Amino acid sequence: MGVAQEERLLRSRWRTATMAAGWAFPADWQLAEVDEVCAVMLGAADPGDALVRLGRARAEAGAGLSETLLDLAALHAVLTEGTAMVGADVDALPARMLRMTALGWADVITKQVGSCASEDPLTGLATAAYLRTRLGEVYRELSVPSAVYLLVLLRLDLSQATGWSRVVAMTLLSDAMRTVFDGGETLATIGPGVAAVLTRRDDVLARQISNLRVLAADSLAVDPHVRPTGPADVWIERLPATHAEACTLITALGR
Repeated sequence: MGVAQEERLLRSRWRTATMAAGWAFPADWQLAEVDEVCAVMLGAADPGDALVRLGRARAEAGAGLSETLLDLAALHAVLTEGTAMVGADVDALPARMLRMTALGWADVITKQVGSCASEDPLTGLATAAYLRTRLGEVYRELSVPSAVYLLVLLRLDLSQATGWSRVVAMTLLSDAMRTVFDGGETLATIGPGVAAVLTRRDDVLARQISNLRVLAADSLAVDPHVRPTGPADVWIERLPATHAEACTLITALGR
């Protein structure tokens, strides 16, 4: 079998394994960088640079980090087992293979954040800085903000989770938050494993909090890579008297 045929076979097996792992949009999978990675993996050269370029290309094409690393895990499984009928296990990735691809992906996302600093690139939630800005607007608008608004907090104990599990867990929780609070509330990530919702007081809030607890638990149970310590804590915080005190509260809650 010639080199070109070997590269085509590897690409085909890789694609099949990635699709089986749950790649969302098959038409978006093929990139020029995929061919580069196939070529270097079948040769003797160091694959580091090719993996960095693949990570960058995936990010530029709109693939999230979880999707990018799952695709990489499919490649590793194919290279290890020699067949497309394999399971993609991100935890089995060699550290350098994961690191180089993630560095390429993060390089693009970091540049994007520079032009869109109000959004966390991993979760899609607003940043703590944006939440402070939004709180400033609320305090300027209302003489007693706590009579109209409050904060719903969600915290997940990720002290025993790996770096990969942390990313997946917060991504799943952000999806749950957006599902429950879909009426224009401000949803933000304020610290490792901590997110907040600035929402109005109303008659449906108690039901929303209950729904968030249930949906968060269901979301975390879906992915076997997520291993938080216990369920997510969800509670309410009353807004303090001044904007400065509210900012101090956000900082303390995010620790």
